[in-house]
Amino acid sequence: MTLDPKLLEILACPEDKGPLLWFPDEDALYNPRLRRCYAVRNGIPVMLVDEATLVDDAEHERLTGRANAEGIRPTFGD
Repeated sequence: MTLDPKLLEILACPEDKGPLLWFPDEDALYNPRLRRCYAVRNGIPVMLVDEATLVDDAEHERLTGRANAEGIRPTFGD
């Protein structure tokens, strides 16, 4: 599922208001600062802190490594 590029330009973590990493093939938006992953269901980002998944060290390394290797940029501010 793809998200509208205009939406990605403004999409922020609801807790720290910072940018996110978008992984379209995983339907996930990831905040590496808080290690919190937000699901995207049916093309709609579920930006609720209570529904976010906390990510362990291994998953954090995988996601940040993948972002670096594939050139995945933050949703804004970079």
